[in-house]
Amino acid sequence: MADPTTYRPKPGEIPTDPGVYRFRDSHGRVIYVGKANSLRPRLSSYFQDITALHPRTATMVTTAASVEWTVVRTEVEALQLEYSWIKEFDPRFNVKYRDDKSYPFLAVTMGEEFPRAQVMRGAKRKGTRYFGPYGHAWAIRETLDLLLRVFPVRTCSSGVFKRAAASGRPCLLGYIDKCSAPCVGRVTPDEHRAIAEDFCDFMAGNTTRFAKRLETRMKEAAAELDFEQAARLRDDIGALTKALEKQAVVLGDATDADVFALADDDLEAAVQVFHVRGGRIRGQRGWVVEKESEDLPTLVEHLLQQVYGDADRDAVPREVLVPTLPADLDAVTEWLSTVRGSTVSVRVPQRGDKRTLMETVRRNAEQSLARHKVARAGDLTLRSKALQELQDYLGLDDAPLRIECYDVSHVQGTNVVASMVVFEDGLARKSEYRRFIVRGATSTAEAGGPGADAPVTVDDTAAMREVLTRRFRRYLEDAEGAGDLDLSTGVVSEPSDRDGRSVRRDSPATDDDDDGPSTSGPIDPETGRPRRFAYPPSLVVVDGGLPQVNAAQAVLDELGIEEVALVGLAKRLEEVWLPRDDHPVILPRTSEGLYLLQRLRDEAHRFAITFHRQRRSKAMTASQLDGIPGLGSSRQKALLRHFGSVKRLRTADVSDIMAVPGFGRSLASAVVNHLAGGAPQEPAVNLTTGEVLE
Repeated sequence: MADPTTYRPKPGEIPTDPGVYRFRDSHGRVIYVGKANSLRPRLSSYFQDITALHPRTATMVTTAASVEWTVVRTEVEALQLEYSWIKEFDPRFNVKYRDDKSYPFLAVTMGEEFPRAQVMRGAKRKGTRYFGPYGHAWAIRETLDLLLRVFPVRTCSSGVFKRAAASGRPCLLGYIDKCSAPCVGRVTPDEHRAIAEDFCDFMAGNTTRFAKRLETRMKEAAAELDFEQAARLRDDIGALTKALEKQAVVLGDATDADVFALADDDLEAAVQVFHVRGGRIRGQRGWVVEKESEDLPTLVEHLLQQVYGDADRDAVPREVLVPTLPADLDAVTEWLSTVRGSTVSVRVPQRGDKRTLMETVRRNAEQSLARHKVARAGDLTLRSKALQELQDYLGLDDAPLRIECYDVSHVQGTNVVASMVVFEDGLARKSEYRRFIVRGATSTAEAGGPGADAPVTVDDTAAMREVLTRRFRRYLEDAEGAGDLDLSTGVVSEPSDRDGRSVRRDSPATDDDDDGPSTSGPIDPETGRPRRFAYPPSLVVVDGGLPQVNAAQAVLDELGIEEVALVGLAKRLEEVWLPRDDHPVILPRTSEGLYLLQRLRDEAHRFAITFHRQRRSKAMTASQLDGIPGLGSSRQKALLRHFGSVKRLRTADVSDIMAVPGFGRSLASAVVNHLAGGAPQEPAVNLTTGEVLE
């Protein structure tokens, strides 16, 4: 715990302008982001008597080791920059709104040539229009099934669409007139897009004109004695009416509003929002948030930031009804109006239908908070108990808030890989997971010394040593190379020395480094993203007994890392081993701390096994003919058809191979030389089908 007086800036150094400030811990990790209309009084309030602060605020200022700020011109700019930094750094002491469930949306992919209507969850995609959220996916499918009679928009996947286009026959929906069948050319792309746009207009609340248009067409068909067409139009009107009946009418037809309500206690608050479009409730959504030290006006302000921060102009209604006005009403209103492109009203309803609807939303929030308390009560208690038990049994100074666990996976020393999983506050942090490909390189080989070219046999202990060396050497390099923030521009300066780095960048849990979620920590000036290993764990857990633990401790000793605790968990009797201790620590079988270590170990094992199977599958399905320049899969098949097997192909000479269609002298010579240089190998096996592959 740091003393706030050690990093407190002098009051005269702090400007009185609007701005955004960041608190960092001793490892440079951003732990809190805030904004202020005047920085000087706001920052000074954090450095008063510790006993006068809210407990969470006191914990934050004692965890922090430095504070920095950026001055902006207006309060709206401060609001926007605060939201951007909270999203980028994910600070642990900022309010985090968590959905109480994953809500499905009705999405129309207007960015495609032939827009598709479908149920969609997760992050929103550019070029797609969303309606909802709905409480259940079946509610979307019911609504969609009714409306396809009137708006026969495409709903099939890309694979079904392509197969129908190739065969020239539409799917079942095309035959029953619930799809306009653009796949077989019944409508042009422009006509299909017009249908999709009408569908979106209806879902957005412009319902009256469609019902009137259908009614007019029905009467015209009846007047012309086309009773079959009139009957179909009558059924279409019935489908529209039934779809509208499923959405409760609560306000006037011209009302577009989002209605927010809060239910809170001393520690947490539940938030509910009803999305009203065209006077009808189109969707509902909820969050649960830890209140920490923030009051309700600040909570409302941060809530609006999250809901509308990445929204397009169509997602912001004309009215936003809230239980309490946000802390900075003028800045929030101006910001929302800018996003929408027209005036937005943020107010508290006082009477009438809107006040009645607000009470309904509040009751939903109260029920949500009650359900959350029941579900989380045991979980919070047991997690806290597990961390406290680990602190007591292992003799740690503090509870291990960040734990990393490592596991190695291989088959007889081949395709050796390792995994790193991370638990923070007793919960898995999957965005921090990492995967390692173990190369078997010793320190001598890395240095180019004797034996650098010799094959190295990798056992579990050597693999664990290599992985930990790479991870913690990277931590030391990132910690030493972290640049400083230019407070006038908000840009991180280039580190003084980043040349000669010998440790490779290890792969994260995602397939692409750039797609991984941003997390808190110093910024890498080369990529613009937070450094991945810029701060250490409180506790390292290795899967294994005393040999693995001693090997891991030797790595930490060589790198001079003393602040990281280390244990090993042996699977046979679930003993906990400490470095250089001949006797294990035996935790009670009912211990929550032991359960937490077991979950860590099992998760690391699962993650390592999954990665190992991926690499082994690729290796087992490789061919001995791979790697020959100019020899693709078609020519490989031609060779195997002609000779029957790789074994018979090895006995062939250049002229024999040239007898195969498509093979000239140079390619035939390359095949002969390649097979002559490689030792005979066992045939590969496809693990999925059991097929022997030559």
